[in-house]
Amino acid sequence: MIKVLCYTIKTTNTPLSIAARGFATSGILNETHKCKLLVVGGGAGGCSVAAKASNKLGAGKVIVLEPADPMFTLIGGGIKKLEDSFRPMKSVLPALATWIKDSAAKFEPESNTVHTSGGDTIEYEYLLVAVGLQLNYDKIPGLLEALSIPNGKVCSNYSPKYVDRTYQALKNFRTGNAVFTFPNSPVKCPGAPQKVLYIAEHYLRKSRKRKNAQLHYNTSLPVLFGVKHYADALWEIVKKRDINVNLRTNLVEVKPGTDEAVFENLDKPDERFTVKYELLHVTPPMGAPDVLKACKSLVTEVGFVDVNKDTLQHQKFSNVFAIGDCSSSPNSKTAASVAAQSQVVYKNLMAVMEGRTPNRVFDGYASCPLVTGYNTCMLAEFDYSLTPLETFPLDQRKERFTMYLMKKDFMPPLYWHLLLNGLWNGPGLMRKLMHFRL
Repeated sequence: MIKVLCYTIKTTNTPLSIAARGFATSGILNETHKCKLLVVGGGAGGCSVAAKASNKLGAGKVIVLEPADPMFTLIGGGIKKLEDSFRPMKSVLPALATWIKDSAAKFEPESNTVHTSGGDTIEYEYLLVAVGLQLNYDKIPGLLEALSIPNGKVCSNYSPKYVDRTYQALKNFRTGNAVFTFPNSPVKCPGAPQKVLYIAEHYLRKSRKRKNAQLHYNTSLPVLFGVKHYADALWEIVKKRDINVNLRTNLVEVKPGTDEAVFENLDKPDERFTVKYELLHVTPPMGAPDVLKACKSLVTEVGFVDVNKDTLQHQKFSNVFAIGDCSSSPNSKTAASVAAQSQVVYKNLMAVMEGRTPNRVFDGYASCPLVTGYNTCMLAEFDYSLTPLETFPLDQRKERFTMYLMKKDFMPPLYWHLLLNGLWNGPGLMRKLMHFRL
């Protein structure tokens, strides 16, 4: 068996030097790195599989390409602080993996190569793409301008740049329309646009401003929630709380000068209407990162990594896998899905490395803890077919304080200490135990 280590070759006029590196610089010298497994993206999916793989393959075999040092819903509601949602990247990446602090600039799967923004080249035997979704705030005219106004009325929980504006906007609210949007695009954590709606409504009640507020949830979807089992219960909540829901309604422009938002009717594209807002929470349009879209052989027509939905292996390149939001797998894009995918991807990667056919199957599991206030939560769990796939032997459509505590206090440490370290593969085993199906 040939052992392949990660190493670096400096492409200069000096003699070649080979040395393992903890991170790459963006200096003048361009370098070539080689590895057994390259993980592009250091989020939940990338970290989890990198941890599993580096423990199996040993030190120096795995490179993680990630430029950033890394609940937002709870932050926007004043329940958590922004600093609670971050850890230094060095502290969450597996110790046996090599971190290159840079981003991918070009994928060349035909030659097993990725070029970085800093000008380096990484040659790999196997590739895992885990780059997530790209937030496209600029796709809505006027939105970035509105988000740049200090102490303004427009906010968004989806970016660390803007999440603190949400709680401030709630505190500043006096009277008028509070509008919450869901874009006409894929969305990471598709329950989050509703969570902030329910938390905001509860905040307005607690602060005795609810009677002066008209709440509107304008969603591009034809349903309130994709799984009818939970949507029926959510309709009861919005009716009880007097929240106006407009389906197939998409935000197309923000006018910060007049505090107005322009929406289109997706069923009648020529029909538009304008709403005056006192508070506007925007979930931005999202999509595959531009660097992925540029590699046509790697992605589908809309830019997502073209994988088999069961094995998460690429349809064309057998040494390529994808995990999380950037893959074409048609599951709901949540951290819980990543946890369930991580073991499937890892086992199938190892199988391919050993010359075997990958046979682990991802069932499309997704979980969405729908926080419905400052002390209640509904736990939605389902699979590819949108059939409930619940862990607990109770009615999970019911708002519960215990589920709220689980979301607020149990899930964050599970994420940081287990998922990112490759030790949490989702609640499948727990579900079997809870339902006595071992």
